[in-house]
Amino acid sequence: MIAVRALLFDTFGTVVDWRGGLISRLDEWGRSRGIAADWPKIVDAWRMAYPSSLRRVRTGERDWAVLDVLQRESLLKLALELGITQLDDPAVDEMVRMWHELPAWPDSVAGLHRLRTRYVIAPLSNGHVALLVRMAKTVGLPWDAIFGADVFRHYKPDPETYLGAAGLLGCQPHEVMLVASHPSDLDAAAKCGLRTCYVSRPLEYGAGRVIEATPEPRRFDLMVAGLDELASALAC
Repeated sequence: MIAVRALLFDTFGTVVDWRGGLISRLDEWGRSRGIAADWPKIVDAWRMAYPSSLRRVRTGERDWAVLDVLQRESLLKLALELGITQLDDPAVDEMVRMWHELPAWPDSVAGLHRLRTRYVIAPLSNGHVALLVRMAKTVGLPWDAIFGADVFRHYKPDPETYLGAAGLLGCQPHEVMLVASHPSDLDAAAKCGLRTCYVSRPLEYGAGRVIEATPEPRRFDLMVAGLDELASALAC
């Protein structure tokens, strides 16, 4: 068995279904306000703006800002590009806050409860602490601690995030495993000395839509189809 003391979890896509959750919420929200839009297209474009927003902060092109601020800036630019004129400031704020209340994947909550019986578990997310606390309360994520990017004032894949979380847990990097559905996130964690677990989430970006290719076998310490399978692999 892999000897680690703590498990850190990427959140968006790994633990919660950002795409399905946002589309469902926006569809209902838009109907109640008489706003007609291609919500899947908007959600996909909004998510694709995410890496460049983080990159601007990580490279120093933009001052530090929490994810809500970056998501708001991306949404305003996107609305302008798509000609969506019905979004006033309160509406934009409501849409940004939808990222705080995303639904968990079906295996997430039960799997985390099992894993928590043996390990310290915590998110290591590019979301901020307030967002992650609200998300945990909304869907019942049983975290022992919460690490948002604002704790370190760095976004993944900066080493300060992975090493900072391990240090705050009183662990050496090799005593911590990052669990994520994104190979690039796991590769960055591995370079910092963390153990790694890839979780397959084939519907994250929509059926048949691939953003990061499925990693080859044995690229990471563990490769599982869900958090329940991870709990079984770690004898929880």
